[in-house]
Amino acid sequence: MTKPKSEPNFIAPAGMSGELEDFIAFLDLERGLAKNTLIAYRKDLTQFADFIRREGRKGDWRSVEAEDVAEWLRELDDEGLSAKSAARKLTALRAFSKRLVIAGLRPDDFCEVIARPKIARKLPDSLSVEEVTKILELPVGCSPQGLRNRAMLELAYGSGLRVSELCTLDIQSVNFEEGLVRVRGKGNKERIVPVGDEAIHALKNYLSEAGRPLLAKPKTGSALFISQWGRAISRKTFWVVLQEEVRRAGIKRKIHPHQLRHAFATHLLANGADLRSIQEMLGHADISTTQIYTAVEKTRLSDEHRRTHPRARLD
Repeated sequence: MTKPKSEPNFIAPAGMSGELEDFIAFLDLERGLAKNTLIAYRKDLTQFADFIRREGRKGDWRSVEAEDVAEWLRELDDEGLSAKSAARKLTALRAFSKRLVIAGLRPDDFCEVIARPKIARKLPDSLSVEEVTKILELPVGCSPQGLRNRAMLELAYGSGLRVSELCTLDIQSVNFEEGLVRVRGKGNKERIVPVGDEAIHALKNYLSEAGRPLLAKPKTGSALFISQWGRAISRKTFWVVLQEEVRRAGIKRKIHPHQLRHAFATHLLANGADLRSIQEMLGHADISTTQIYTAVEKTRLSDEHRRTHPRARLD
């Protein structure tokens, strides 16, 4: 007799599992969903709960915001997940969010304003070299926050780090002599990424007596980028910092932190870097995920040709 397969063990972080398991039980008892569907729902919701934990939240569904869902979907897209699969995960999260409201565990539905991923995958929305230059050449003054912000932005763009990776770096992660940073990425995989001279210079300024030491508190650990309270910087704080710098640079369009990573890849490709090297620096498990940037570059070249060649368009 064939032994039945056991159910995969998808466990949400402590503090978030109770509501999740209650929801799965509701789907089972009240909706009568199939076992495989229940397994898929638990897996998808646990994955989102783990994302929230990695972002430094306290493990409470009441703290989740719409921007968290949007960032999670961007992360899934960066990993190469299809829009169809992402839409399925969002369906599970939508149902769960609505259930939390009905149960009185939240006053609002954190998925209400989130659009369903388009099945046709969009090209990454990058930043031009001119836009990045405007942001990174703004005067920062001599405040510890200003020095920290410049170092964060230089490193994010200069090494193509995910925001979650940037926020979890410690001081020992950076090898100043070799110009390298040790990054802990997806699936706890470690990779080594080059750090440019501008980022090294900004980091040294930040780590000088005028920078990080003035932000540190008695219980501050080894986190590289810290807040004014002496704790490791959060993804949300980085988002706020970027928005302020974009505003100061006079850039009118909306910019997401992940666009710095896209800019890193597209600018490398435009200047002759090979795809395998970019894949390694980005930490992509599959080269097909990195190949999307070749389409971005082809689109850019076509736009430039149409804009500048006298016989490219019929007027």
